[in-house]
Amino acid sequence: MTDIAFAGANGALDRTAHLRRDAEMLQNLWESSEIVPFWRGKVGCDPAQNALVWLPSSHPVAAQGGLRIFLGMSDGKALFAVDISAWVPDMLADDATGFFDLGMQPHPDLAAGAGFADLRGVMLGLSPLDGECAATAKALLAWHDSHGFCARCGAATAATDAGWQRQCAACNSAHFPRTDPVVIMLVTHGDQLLLGRSPAWPEGMYSLLAGFIEPGEVFEAAVRREVFEETGVRVGDVRYIASQPWPFPASLMLGAVAHATSQDITLDPAELEDALWLTRGQVLDVQLGRNPKVKAGRKGAIAQHLITEWLSGRID
Repeated sequence: MTDIAFAGANGALDRTAHLRRDAEMLQNLWESSEIVPFWRGKVGCDPAQNALVWLPSSHPVAAQGGLRIFLGMSDGKALFAVDISAWVPDMLADDATGFFDLGMQPHPDLAAGAGFADLRGVMLGLSPLDGECAATAKALLAWHDSHGFCARCGAATAATDAGWQRQCAACNSAHFPRTDPVVIMLVTHGDQLLLGRSPAWPEGMYSLLAGFIEPGEVFEAAVRREVFEETGVRVGDVRYIASQPWPFPASLMLGAVAHATSQDITLDPAELEDALWLTRGQVLDVQLGRNPKVKAGRKGAIAQHLITEWLSGRID
C-alpha cells in the first residue's frame, strides 16, 4: 500500500460510467448494493477498523438519505455514496479546534465506535478501494453542495446521471464536476530543501510549495512560476514524480522535484508567512520531531511522501 492517501487503488473501482444514465439498471443495482453514508461533509467510518462503513441499501441509515451517487462496481457489487446531511442528531459531537475537525459524530443506527469523521483524519489507514471511493464521493458531494445554480443563466439545477452531472431545466445547460490541477514541488538546491508556511496554518506547520495550474499553462511552467511568485527563487529542471487526488474540495496534486538555480528568498506576503531552506539533516530532525520550529507533516499527504523519498535518496 502506498503512503500517498487515495492513490493506491490505481483503478480498483470499476466506475462503469455507461450505467450512470440507465435509471432502470441503477434501481435494480440499488436493491442489492452497498452504501457509504456521508453527513455534512464527514464520511461514515470505523477508525478502529481503518475502514469505511459499508451498509446494505436496506439499512435504516440509507432511508435517511438524500442525494445518491453511484460510485461504480467492485467484485460484482454496486457501490453508492448517500448524503444524509438532513439527519439531525440529538447531540452534536464537540468539534475539535485545529486545522481540521477531529470530532467523531456517532449515529444511533451505526455500530459502536463507528460514526462520521473528517476524511483527513482517517485517510491513510483506508484500503485502496475505500480510499478511492471516499475521495470520489467527498469531491462529488462538495461539488453538488456548491453548484446548485446554473453558471449560464442562474436558474436552479438538478442532479442527474447518478450524481455525475447537474442539469439546468431553464436553459438546458449541462454541468459536470471539475477537478483542479495543482502542482506541489520538492524544491532542492544541493543538499537543501525549500519549505514554506501559509499564514492560516497551525503553528509549526511548514510544507512544500504548491499552486494551481493556470489556463494555457504546462506543468513545468506552473512549477517555475509558483516557486518564483511565492519565494523569488528561480527553478531550472522540473521532473514529475507522483500524483494524489485531494478532495478538499476537488484537486489533483501533481508532485514534482524542482532544482533551484538561486537561493535568495523574497516572500509574497499574500501567499506565504515564511519560507526557509533546511539541510537534509535538519529535515530529518523535523521528521523525528526534534526541530523546535518546524513540525513534521501529515502522513498520507503527497508532500510528506516527496520529503520522505528525498530523505531516503530515491529522489535527487
